[in-house]
Amino acid sequence: MLQGKVDSQHIRAVILASSPHFGRCPIGRRLPTALWPVAGKPALERLLLHIAAQGIKDVTVCTGGDSSSLAGSIRSGNGLRIGLFDELLPAGTAGCIRNAADPQTDELLIVFPGNIISPPSIEMLIRAHREGQSDLTVLFNPIYGEQQSIGKAAEIYVCNITILDYIPGDGYFDIKEGLIPAILRAGKTVHVASLSRTAGNFRSRQEYLDAIANHLQNQPLVDENLKSYRRTESRSVWAADGAYIDPSARIYGPVVLLEGASISKDVVILGPSMIGRNVTIGASSIVVNSALWDNAQIGRKCQIRRTVIDYDTVVPHKTVAENKSISLYGRSKLHRAVSRILLCVKSDINRLQRASQQYLEKWGLHTPSRVRVHKKVIADSIAASLVLAAFLWSYWPDLVGIWRIWQRSDEYSCGLLVPFLAAYILWTRRHHLAQHTIKPCVWGALAFLAAQAVRLFGLVFMYSSAERLSIALSLGALVLLLFGWQIFRKVFSVLVFLCLMLPWPNRIQAAVTLPLQRWATTSAVFCLETMGYEVLQEGNVIHIGQSSVAVAEACNGLRMVTAFFVISGLVVLIVQRAWWEKLLLLVSSLPIALLCNTMRLTITAIAFTVVSGEHWEEIFHDFGGYAMMPVALGAVVAELWILTKLTTPPTTQQAIIATRQTK
Repeated sequence: MLQGKVDSQHIRAVILASSPHFGRCPIGRRLPTALWPVAGKPALERLLLHIAAQGIKDVTVCTGGDSSSLAGSIRSGNGLRIGLFDELLPAGTAGCIRNAADPQTDELLIVFPGNIISPPSIEMLIRAHREGQSDLTVLFNPIYGEQQSIGKAAEIYVCNITILDYIPGDGYFDIKEGLIPAILRAGKTVHVASLSRTAGNFRSRQEYLDAIANHLQNQPLVDENLKSYRRTESRSVWAADGAYIDPSARIYGPVVLLEGASISKDVVILGPSMIGRNVTIGASSIVVNSALWDNAQIGRKCQIRRTVIDYDTVVPHKTVAENKSISLYGRSKLHRAVSRILLCVKSDINRLQRASQQYLEKWGLHTPSRVRVHKKVIADSIAASLVLAAFLWSYWPDLVGIWRIWQRSDEYSCGLLVPFLAAYILWTRRHHLAQHTIKPCVWGALAFLAAQAVRLFGLVFMYSSAERLSIALSLGALVLLLFGWQIFRKVFSVLVFLCLMLPWPNRIQAAVTLPLQRWATTSAVFCLETMGYEVLQEGNVIHIGQSSVAVAEACNGLRMVTAFFVISGLVVLIVQRAWWEKLLLLVSSLPIALLCNTMRLTITAIAFTVVSGEHWEEIFHDFGGYAMMPVALGAVVAELWILTKLTTPPTTQQAIIATRQTK
């Protein structure tokens, strides 16, 4: 229980979880760092249980639009009164404290990061804050074995409710860059204290593994249902009742194995490591200082060192992974599909071919002559259907992964429309395509093998973008194989258009995100200054009047670029124009997208000086994004109209009157 003058009823815990401004790392891809597991429980859930056990009742969890994914860890059954603040517009760490605190009832605020493994006790935090006799206490992790006593920031703060006087009423405001300088300028004090042990806050895979290692070495019993496993040479191995460990396996702790984990023969596990629920490790594999999340499957003779394996992921046999993060996208079912193809392709295909041939022969003998004339067409249709079914079966995990990216990523949500638009384009060309003869080409088989080589390269070297690219390449190869060169040339542009449904490679996206964000901010500031506004730019934050507009990463314009490429590609494939006009239309889609994004940011910044209230700002922010789409479409139509005026000769002619001169 808490001791001293401050009553626990007047203390509020504020958890900064899941926002990019709080350091979300994309290693888990689909999971914010607050949901990364620690012995089967998300870090956020463990933090909430820790706070409840310390006697705190009021908690506010600040998210960055991820409230739906965090809802499973935010439960009210632990005696907490939990409030949820979904930060749709960037407010900053201090801004979240402003929105979470209640000046009428709160006396003390304790701020935690959501991505923390070993949170310190509330009593120790309050004692350190009182000893400093300051308005704000900043906690740091310790450094062991060195002369310094303070390490990296633990991202934990203890502050009096009076700090709200130094936080602006709205807009973006950070603790380090905004609140602390404001407190010092006001003549108040900021106290720095060191924790007795590392809090285990993390932002990346390396920090996550280091936090797990420190937690297991200092507080190994992470779950009351775990028991010490005595059949190993190390005493610091804890396993659930349902875990199976082969007698020949060698495990050196600290290691935690949850229920359902299966360790095969001759496996070597070196701690600190965490093996999740229903994890299978194949024979003769080595796992060193790694975290294997639930339902992961490790093949035989694999070497996994300082690696995080995502949920439901299958790691192929003889894989060597060191200092990596292996995600689930397409890995689990894809590996099983590839294995079945490699082991059973000859027998299965031959069996299908024999069954189809016997069925067609029997069908041809008992059908009218008109149907028997089209027997080859029927056979080709059945063969194409079987190939399509095999294609969908083989690429289903990749297609599901792309679907998930469409659902969660604003930048690539427009990719959902690309397959339907491609089907519409083919439908408009159906009469023209029907005039060409179907002549299967053997070169398509070689092209398909090349596409599968690209897929295998992506699978082996963990390039998911190469695996996704092989979808479009395989489709083109199958079109060439089944229908021949003539039809392939006619649909080649549609196949290229299909590539717009694929997300960009992570390296390319990372390389363009920052320049686009910087351009969006600078161009918006230029427009505002041109219009006569007094503007100050600080990084990606625009100060206009008494308001501040933060240009977040999501506002960099990449979403508009991808959407406009889809719109321009559709227009190019539908309109009948010269090739150079279509190329000009495609090239111009990039500056149009950037210009529209600049207009949106400029109008939004001006609106924020007029409207007030988070609700109206949110509505206007979203409406500005949607309003730019018809503006961009109008720009494309205007460009086509200008090209028509410049390239189309006049159709009206003046009559020439011939007269005969009389003498």
